[in-house]
Amino acid sequence: MRIFTVDSFTDRPFKGNPAAVCLLESPRSDDWMQSLAREMRHSETAFVTPREEGHPYGLRWFTPAVEVDLCGHATLAAAHILYSTGAASGAIEFSTRSGILTTKLLDNGFISMDFPAYLPTEIPTPAILPEALGATPEWVGAGPMDILVELKSEQVIRDLTPDIEAFTTLDARAVCVTAPAADRSTGIDYVSRFFAPNAGVPEDPVTGSAHCMLSPYWSTKFGENTLVGAQLSPRGGTIHTTYTHPRTTLSGPAITIWSGDLHV
Repeated sequence: MRIFTVDSFTDRPFKGNPAAVCLLESPRSDDWMQSLAREMRHSETAFVTPREEGHPYGLRWFTPAVEVDLCGHATLAAAHILYSTGAASGAIEFSTRSGILTTKLLDNGFISMDFPAYLPTEIPTPAILPEALGATPEWVGAGPMDILVELKSEQVIRDLTPDIEAFTTLDARAVCVTAPAADRSTGIDYVSRFFAPNAGVPEDPVTGSAHCMLSPYWSTKFGENTLVGAQLSPRGGTIHTTYTHPRTTLSGPAITIWSGDLHV
């Protein structure tokens, strides 16, 4: 079987978020896929099953620790491999645990992805959150998977050194922190970071699924449907978002780092 590593939401190698993409030739067990994801050590490994006539491709995502319901950067990576190898063209449909997800290759080389939108609902601030963050939340909300925390400024997001282990006590996949961009004239509208120790990922470099929540949140606040978010991890990356309730379109580039053959 063919296997690849792709850097997503970047056009530069060793930036963005790396994902492994495994093109399955035949069904494999959940334990086998989880073991391979653990071996690959990326925040997600995407497993693509062949498309039968009239049906979408199958797509599942595993962190080194668990299977997840939705992953943006590994979906982008999977679509990038199908397009770049000539296996697919036009719109690609993937059947996933989050329903049918559709991707398109755009004229500028970006890949767009039609994803669900999750407008977060305000919740009381969990008692451990301010101390664990080392910062005072401006607003706290929750989506179906993650807790969203708006902080005062982009600089606070950059300087954050949270107690990531403390987040494991929360009933959520992850804590996503966000703030408006310091200077929107640069083309960046909002910034974020994403901490997911409960999924085996202390800090994720660039998180597509988090933007399913960030996109409607900031579009609602700014009154603008189309925005650009920057994730301020050490690797960094940007995601272009367009919110049209109840969906959001996420788009960006990707680059193949290596490819090879799987021998097990």
